[in-house]
Amino acid sequence: MKLVVGLGNPGGQYAQTRHNVGWLVVDEVARRAGATWRKDGPNAETCEVRLGSEKVLLVKPQTFMNASGKTVIPYLQFYKLEAEALLVVQDDLDSPFGLMKLRPSGRHGGQNGVRDIIRLLGHDQFPRLKVGINRPPAGRDPADWVLSKWRDEEKPTLEELVRLGANAVEVWAKAGLAEAQQQFNSTDLRPKPEPAPKPTEPAVVEHDAESV
Repeated sequence: MKLVVGLGNPGGQYAQTRHNVGWLVVDEVARRAGATWRKDGPNAETCEVRLGSEKVLLVKPQTFMNASGKTVIPYLQFYKLEAEALLVVQDDLDSPFGLMKLRPSGRHGGQNGVRDIIRLLGHDQFPRLKVGINRPPAGRDPADWVLSKWRDEEKPTLEELVRLGANAVEVWAKAGLAEAQQQFNSTDLRPKPEPAPKPTEPAVVEHDAESV
């Protein structure tokens, strides 16, 4: 069995914010599998899916981001899972919007849900799927930025990131982290710059030999 946790905040006001991109990814995995979310005690919504031969429990913590570990650790303990069987899907301020990376471990990088999981787990040796959301514009508080809504012009890229993120979760569950990294760590949906125009060749003026 494996455990996939999408980080986010409960409540409709947070549903389409940058901080909740982890929820969007696990929602897409559940939708494809035809699974239904259910309340599992006060701290989580869960659904169980079959990905290949692997049984996977999808989890959306209901404790708000800063207390995500309060939800995650009891599931690891109850199912007697090692940390390698956990995949945390998170937003990442330090990556540009349009990039997505799988990592086997690492520090929290200021992501408070990951920070709390590390604090309660006692180490940072668990896989993450990190979805870039950009650093905020100059002068804007990062805490305000992560709770801001996606702009209309960002939504097509977001939809593709969520689709690819769900693909990455499925490959991780079926074939492992290394295979998922090989397939998805090259994801880059940032707009490509327009090629610079070629310099115009100067016009060649032909002179009549008799007039030179």
